[in-house]
Amino acid sequence: MKTIKIIPLLFLFLLSACSSIRVNSDYDSHVDFSQYKTYAFHKKGIDRVQISELDKKRILHAIDNALMQKGMSKSENPDLLVNIFTKEREQIDVNQFNMGWGYGWGWGWNPYFWGGNTYVSSSTQGTLFIDLIDAKKKELVWEGQGIGILTENRKEKEKQINEFVSKILAQFPPAPETK
Repeated sequence: MKTIKIIPLLFLFLLSACSSIRVNSDYDSHVDFSQYKTYAFHKKGIDRVQISELDKKRILHAIDNALMQKGMSKSENPDLLVNIFTKEREQIDVNQFNMGWGYGWGWGWNPYFWGGNTYVSSSTQGTLFIDLIDAKKKELVWEGQGIGILTENRKEKEKQINEFVSKILAQFPPAPETK
């Protein structure tokens, strides 16, 4: 009976371990994050981001949704300014599969060797940074980062962007530190 109760937990653990997006965050430990109730996008910073305007809109919409779910609201006179930054890099994976048999151990020519394949694949790894800046002090107070493999499939982009943003902002606000 105990194994039946453990199976759903094991399934949940395996499901969460399969996530292709890794996130982390950093913040100023001297800041009281409960004071922040409103936000606005930092237009100058966001205009510099070199991604398609459609992807930029998707990211900003996802951030809007995530922050509103946390009880924050957009304002002309915000407590926080939200900025984003992206980067990407090409990732090449080379896998070799050799199959053969012969005699002895060690280096050298194997007359009985047969079979062998090399597979090369490439993907684009993207990083999304979300910066939260104290609007009055003009200081960075929190930064979240998500890293994952990007898709070119238009139907999957919005889903993937929402996953990036929700996982990053799940770490905001940080839990109060105990001293």
